[in-house]
Amino acid sequence: MSLCGCDVGTGAVKLAVMAEESHDLLFCCRETLRKRAPETAVNRCFEAAAQAGFPLDGFSYIAATGDVTAVTARTGTFFAMTCHARGARHFSPEAMSVLDIGALHMRAMVLDPQGKILSYKMTSQCASGMGRFLENVGQYLGLGFGEMQALSLASEDPSSLSAVCAVLAETDIINQVSRGVPMADIVRGIHDAMAQRAVKLLSTAGLIPPLAVTGGLAADQGFIHALSQALSASGLGLSLKTHETSPFAGAIGAALWGGTRLGRLKK
Repeated sequence: MSLCGCDVGTGAVKLAVMAEESHDLLFCCRETLRKRAPETAVNRCFEAAAQAGFPLDGFSYIAATGDVTAVTARTGTFFAMTCHARGARHFSPEAMSVLDIGALHMRAMVLDPQGKILSYKMTSQCASGMGRFLENVGQYLGLGFGEMQALSLASEDPSSLSAVCAVLAETDIINQVSRGVPMADIVRGIHDAMAQRAVKLLSTAGLIPPLAVTGGLAADQGFIHALSQALSASGLGLSLKTHETSPFAGAIGAALWGGTRLGRLKK
């Protein structure tokens, strides 16, 4: 039997399957939510899990976090922040702080040695500098996620945005395109602006190094590179920790919390 965690965010659904005893990650998948109902994306994830050999009736516990109402098969529910903290500790046991970057907001969390959240800071639900803003810009520029990463890393003279507001920033980007600014420099400028917004949040959160990054933007190597450089220049002394499973931290944490609750129920 295995554990299942399902994280229903604003931009995507992420599902993780964990071994009940060893807590090894056995399977994970992601479905975007744009132009589809959360329930549809959740069902697609469970279908993919079944095709990989993990049918719905084979789970010992199905834990949901985020928009939990979309997971009709859930056994129990858990808070998103605690799931991201648990997931971050799973792939980075030494992490003392977590930066969760999703579609609409950022959350910075300070952890104790046991992984409990001691304090947190978060941005408001605004699309400026978040995953949805980056997705919208990519659609305007005609670039996919992988293309934007590669261009950003190849930039030699990053442009700058005059505003962090999504609406004003998009106007700035349109002007840069019309002036013939190289695409790589535009994309790197976007990542730099997002990184500066993250650093501003981190500077107020009293974080303890090392810092683990979770959420969808943890998979964007262009952004992670920009964030690393911005942190180095800030003097905050925060070292970044990422992992290939970082974007699935919420789902992984949900599965692990589900396993903990299952163990208590068995007793």
